[in-house]
Amino acid sequence: MNIYGFLQSIGIASPYGYGWLSVMFTFVLAWIVTWQLMPEVRSFALKVGWADQPNERRLNREPLPNAGGLVIYTGVLAALVLATLLRPIVIEGVLAEVLTILLGGSILVLVGFIDDQFGLPPWVRLSVQILTAFLLIASDIRIEARIFPPIDPLLSTLITVLWVVGITNAINLMDGIDGLVGGVSFITSMSLLAVSAQFATRAAATLLLAALGGSALGFLRHNFHPSRIIMGDAGAYFFGYVLAATAILGSLKVNTVFALVPTILFLLLPVIDTTQVFVLRLMAGKNPLSTPGKDHLHHRLLATGLSQRATAIALWSFTAVGNCLAMKLQGMTPLTILMTMLSIVALLSFTIWQRIRKV
Repeated sequence: MNIYGFLQSIGIASPYGYGWLSVMFTFVLAWIVTWQLMPEVRSFALKVGWADQPNERRLNREPLPNAGGLVIYTGVLAALVLATLLRPIVIEGVLAEVLTILLGGSILVLVGFIDDQFGLPPWVRLSVQILTAFLLIASDIRIEARIFPPIDPLLSTLITVLWVVGITNAINLMDGIDGLVGGVSFITSMSLLAVSAQFATRAAATLLLAALGGSALGFLRHNFHPSRIIMGDAGAYFFGYVLAATAILGSLKVNTVFALVPTILFLLLPVIDTTQVFVLRLMAGKNPLSTPGKDHLHHRLLATGLSQRATAIALWSFTAVGNCLAMKLQGMTPLTILMTMLSIVALLSFTIWQRIRKV
């Protein structure tokens, strides 16, 4: 079997074109930019005080720079800009969707960074998240309900807003230990990328996911325990928003509630984690968005005696299982799923080895 036949067998929509090379270039560039830029931003952040101070809620015992989200965003943006310059014909057809998601992500990065450094009321953060969800809807990036025609437009809007705002907050709330969100975002990005690569019509999602996955891997090089920098709200909001948007970019149609199952499985861990936290806090009469607490899944695993590294890897594994099920329900072949997971494991192992070697 030649290289083109192999690429086709693992789900590449157009192996004879140059699109898949643009995707690989975007991934590698985002990875390198984020990896190499992170130490410089870390040093600058410590000088100007962009850091989380130790307290009873946090696991860090010294000031920890929280500007990693700015580097993640920069890595994604730099990769997409260069990909556009190098392959303008390939990118032109999906530019509007890419720019829409980047605009919403940019707004959330700014709001998240302000919140990291100065603090913002929960209602302000929530209002901006809803605004960025409507930005997607205005560009026809939505979950399209086809259940009861008279209310389908309203139902589509409601489901889309709930999905985008819910996942954005779920990723942010889950960001409590070193490497967890970076690893979960990388696994999910690569799995969604494997699905979208099978369809030429999902080129915008494929390109964005390649940049996001590369940036997540570059960030993990500095964030796996012991972390040297964290992503902060800016990075968590960006990861959550882009993952939520790209997960529905393939013109998702909902005829019954079960049609959402494959999409939810890609982000099963943040959905389960945030749901159980919300329920427990509401039952205790607390505000789920503004009440701190050690009631997340990673806190429960740490309480059993697992280390931060073991906890992160255990939750990565859970995420990988959910993504395998999601890919299977999306109709991907066993070979494609296997190659995707082997690639994910190999890249994560290499990154962990690099991080441990430098400790």
